[in-house]
Amino acid sequence: MKRSRLWLVPALACLAALLFVASLGIGPVRLSPGEVLTALTAEGTPQAVIVREIRLPRAILALAIGAVLGLSGAAMQGLLRNPLAAPSLFGAPQTAAFAAVSTISLGWNDTLSWGLPLAAIAGAFLSVFLLLAVAGRSASLLLLILAGLAISALAGAGTALAMNLAPNPFAALEIAFWLLGSLEDRSMRHVALALPFILAAGLLLYLQRGSFRALTLGEEAAESLGVNVDLLRLLVILGVALGVGASVAVAGTISFIGLVAPHLMRPLVDHDPARLLLPAALTGACLLLSADIAVRLIPATSDIKVGVLTSIIGVPFFLYLILRQRRSLAGGVA
Repeated sequence: MKRSRLWLVPALACLAALLFVASLGIGPVRLSPGEVLTALTAEGTPQAVIVREIRLPRAILALAIGAVLGLSGAAMQGLLRNPLAAPSLFGAPQTAAFAAVSTISLGWNDTLSWGLPLAAIAGAFLSVFLLLAVAGRSASLLLLILAGLAISALAGAGTALAMNLAPNPFAALEIAFWLLGSLEDRSMRHVALALPFILAAGLLLYLQRGSFRALTLGEEAAESLGVNVDLLRLLVILGVALGVGASVAVAGTISFIGLVAPHLMRPLVDHDPARLLLPAALTGACLLLSADIAVRLIPATSDIKVGVLTSIIGVPFFLYLILRQRRSLAGGVA
């Protein structure tokens, strides 16, 4: 286990780098790794335009969004001491999408407006805050899932209403983008919109890693060790809201990355929530890069939305986790 822990982060980083380069080379025009590297430094060639203007922003966003979603999932699981905690299960992406599409529908923002990530971040913050307010500090797994379902359903209904009341078909198509989740046609402007918030979220959540380890002993024990649990809760809510909100603002709703990534890495770090954060972030980046490559390889008349693919993969994984937690669910019902 010590050796696997020693090589885990470098191995994941190398895999993420390989997938990043592969993402730059895969598409209607296939490019070899050598051609990709040449295109990154060349000027004026068709390959340079394809790589730098079309594929590079998409790959950067897949890397950053996957990482922050994986990190957010690990942070929420550490805060709630619950292996099924994840932003997508508790309505954060759905509420962020609702806030974003509402501002678009009302004409306050467009898809390249700086107000869009701010609206999405506010929506994500509200959803996580509502979850903790409704479920309470020591909620059972069942109560957390029910509260998350209620928040997700309310946000989904609001998004559907915004689509129904859209002033024109083009606005409805914009809203459909948020529902499906996609990295198509992203530009460096989208990277500039999202990346500062994602980096701030990643730093904020990663700095809480020691507190998550203390929290495994219980809130009272953590407070006796100097952890301000109320402040920790607020910082995690803020970090998750920043990361999820910025991600939704440029890529729409991408689900289950934050649930799957921490679970894949937890056995490799001896279930230590402090050591889980970085591997979960790198795994999330690898998962989303892989999904974005896969949607370009699947035969179809147009690219399948990456949010659809992550949901198809994530839902069976979630059901598998539910089966593993049946005893806990039964205890919550009782």
